[in-house]
Amino acid sequence: MVNYSVALAFVFCLITFNVIAQDRYAVHYKYKPDSSYSLEHPETWLTQKTLLRRDRDKVLLDSTDLPVSNKYVESLRPYVDDFIFHTKWLNASIVNASSEEIDNIAALDFVSEVILIAKGGPSQLESSTQSYKVKKKKKRLKKAVEVSNFDFQNSILGISDMHNAGYTGEGVLVAIFDAGFLNVDNIPAFDHLFDGNKIAATKDLVLAGSTTVFRADTHGTGTLSLMAAYDPENLIAGAYGANYILCITEDVDSEYRIEEYNWVRAAEFADSLGVDVINSSLGYNFFDDAEMNYSTEDLDGETAVITKGANMAAEKGILVISSAGNEGNISWKTITAPADAKGIIAVGAINSSFEKAGFSSIGPSADDRIKPELVAYGSGVTLWRQVGSTSTASGTSFSAPQVAALAVGLREANPDWTSKELRDQLILSGSQYSEPDNELGYGIPDFTRAMFGELFPVMDPEKATATRIYPNPLVADQLLIEFGSSTDCTMKLYSSDGKVISEHDLERMGKNFPYNVSMKLLNPGIYLVELQDDSTASKVKLWKK
Repeated sequence: MVNYSVALAFVFCLITFNVIAQDRYAVHYKYKPDSSYSLEHPETWLTQKTLLRRDRDKVLLDSTDLPVSNKYVESLRPYVDDFIFHTKWLNASIVNASSEEIDNIAALDFVSEVILIAKGGPSQLESSTQSYKVKKKKKRLKKAVEVSNFDFQNSILGISDMHNAGYTGEGVLVAIFDAGFLNVDNIPAFDHLFDGNKIAATKDLVLAGSTTVFRADTHGTGTLSLMAAYDPENLIAGAYGANYILCITEDVDSEYRIEEYNWVRAAEFADSLGVDVINSSLGYNFFDDAEMNYSTEDLDGETAVITKGANMAAEKGILVISSAGNEGNISWKTITAPADAKGIIAVGAINSSFEKAGFSSIGPSADDRIKPELVAYGSGVTLWRQVGSTSTASGTSFSAPQVAALAVGLREANPDWTSKELRDQLILSGSQYSEPDNELGYGIPDFTRAMFGELFPVMDPEKATATRIYPNPLVADQLLIEFGSSTDCTMKLYSSDGKVISEHDLERMGKNFPYNVSMKLLNPGIYLVELQDDSTASKVKLWKK
C-alpha cells in the first residue's frame, strides 16, 4: 500500500529543492539574426517622440535598437524556468534557471556568456489579496513640523530665476529609477501629477506581478519630490511641470547585479517612450555575493553593467544625471557606478557653507576624468517622503535630482539643444568651471549662466586661489573673508543676474579681510563675491537669507 503522506512529502521536497536551486542569470547572445523588426520602420516599436529626439541629436538607429531574437528565446525555452525580461541594448535574456539548465544553455553556439546575477528566484507578490491604495483627492495637510527653508536649496541653482522665466519642465519627459515611490499617491504635493496625467508610465522591474510603483520604499518618493513636488507652503521643486516615468529597479531586500540589468531595461523602456532626462539616485560597488563586487579600478566608464547602460542612454540622446555616491567618509571614498559613465553628469553634495559634504564621493574616475561633474545642496535637504509633512535628508541621492530638475527646465527653454549641448551648458555654468577638482567637479550649476553663458568675468585659472567667506549664509552685518596672502584686495559684489552691486578696497586684519555689509540693502538670494589682488583671483557664492 502506498503511503500517500510520505509520497506527497517527497514531492514537496523535490519542488522545494527545485525552487531553492533556481538562480537568476544573464544569458548574453553573440548576434542579432534577422528579426521581425526592421531599422527601416522604427515607428513600429519606438514612439515618435523617441525618433524626434534621435533626429535632433543626429543619432542613427542601429542593431542595439532591435529586440532580442525570438529565435534565440525559443531555443532557450526548454531549459528556462521563466524569462524575467530581455534587454536589447545588452543583447541578453534574464532568466530564472538551475545550474544544470545553465550548463546546457552555455553550450549553445549562439550564446556568448552566461553570468550569475542574483541568488534565488525573483521576488513574488506575497498573496493575491495584496492591494495598493487607489489615488483619491485629499484635503491638503498642513506642515506638521518646522523644516529648513526650501528656498535655499532652490536659490543655489537659480531655480527661482528659472520659474520666473516661465520654465517648469512643461512638455519634457523625465524618468526616475529608484527603490520605490511609497506614499506618492497619498502626498498632496503630488496631486498635480495625477490630476494633470503627468505620470506618463510606470514599471516595476523588481517584484514579479506588481502593478504599482507606489510601494516598497520612500527613497524614490524623496527624489521625485525634489523634481516634481508642488506645494507652496512646503516645497516647490524645479520641474513640477514635467511628465514622469517612474521605474523601480533597486531591490531593497538584497543587493545583486540583477539591479544593474533592471536599470538597463528601464532605460530601454524610457528610451522607447522618448525620455529626455533620466535621474538615477543609485550607486553600486559591493554586493551580497562578494564575487560580484567592483573595485575602484573598474570605475573606468566601461566595465560595470549599469555604466554600459548609462553610456548607451547618453549615446542615444538622453541626458543621464547620476548621484556620485555617499562613500566620502569611508575607505572607498570614490564614486560608485554608474557615476563613472561617460557623457553623463555625476552629482556630488555640498553643505550650507558651500563646501563638499563629508559623505559625498570624490573622483577621479579610474581613467582620470573629473568626477563628480557638478554639485548641489545635499546636507539636510527639504523633501517629501511621508504623508504628514516634509522632512530633511542627506545624500547625493538628493542633490542629483535638483540638478536634474534644472536640466529639465533648460531642456524646456532650449528644445533645439542636443543632449550634449545641454550637458555642456550645465557644466559651463559651474561655479568653478575654470578650476575644477575632484571634490566639487566644475562646481554649482546655475540657470542664468547655463542659459546665457558666463555672465561673470572669466578669470585666469593660473591666478585662482581658495576662498572662504563666513558666516555663509549671511546672518550678520560683518563678513570675514579668507583670501590670498596680500595685505589688501579689491572686492566686487554681483547679483545673480551678473550686475555689479558694489565694489570696495579691503585691508587685511590678521588672517581675514573684514567687510561690513548692510543686511537691509540686500534682498534674499544668491550673490557672487569676486576678489582680486596683485597675483591671485577668486570668486565664491554668498547666500542672503
